[in-house]
Amino acid sequence: MPAHGFSAHALALGAADAGYIPASANLFPRGAFDLVMYHLVTQRLALAEGVQFSSGASSGGGVTANLRSLVLARLRANETIAPHLPSALALMSLAGNIPASLAELGRLSDEMWYLAGDVSVDSSWYTKRGALAGVYAAAEVFQSGGHGEPEVAAFVDRRLDDVRRVGGAVGSVGEWVGYTGISTVNLLRSLGVRI
Repeated sequence: MPAHGFSAHALALGAADAGYIPASANLFPRGAFDLVMYHLVTQRLALAEGVQFSSGASSGGGVTANLRSLVLARLRANETIAPHLPSALALMSLAGNIPASLAELGRLSDEMWYLAGDVSVDSSWYTKRGALAGVYAAAEVFQSGGHGEPEVAAFVDRRLDDVRRVGGAVGSVGEWVGYTGISTVNLLRSLGVRI
């Protein structure tokens, strides 16, 4: 695939290499998009075995460091298909392929949080996964522009820092709203309002 990209021609050549007639590539109903999905799934599954975390990065700030390592490892897996990454992203953005692409992005984000050591189940579960999915998707688009590993790593660092800062601000606003709400209820109760 790296030589022929994500194409019907690559499917036909793969079928021929496996000993089947080239027409057997028609067994893949989504055509070249099935090659893209194969790449996405195999690289997501490879994360569990291929990433080594630095010692001492097991809790607190370690989850963020682990996420960074996982995002960069997954992006490194795209290096073998770098010339064809824009066409893969184009296939993923076709209307019929968007649901499968988003579902796989969600599984990737969930896997990364789990592998990073985050096992919390709280109200931020979906928010954290959505934020990481956004960071990864933006980094992959940035990478498809032909940027090298140092530039991609700096981009990921900036996006993760943005998420951390926005997350802290949202958390502070949430605390303020909660405090204000409780104070308002208590004030109304003190005035005799039944709440």
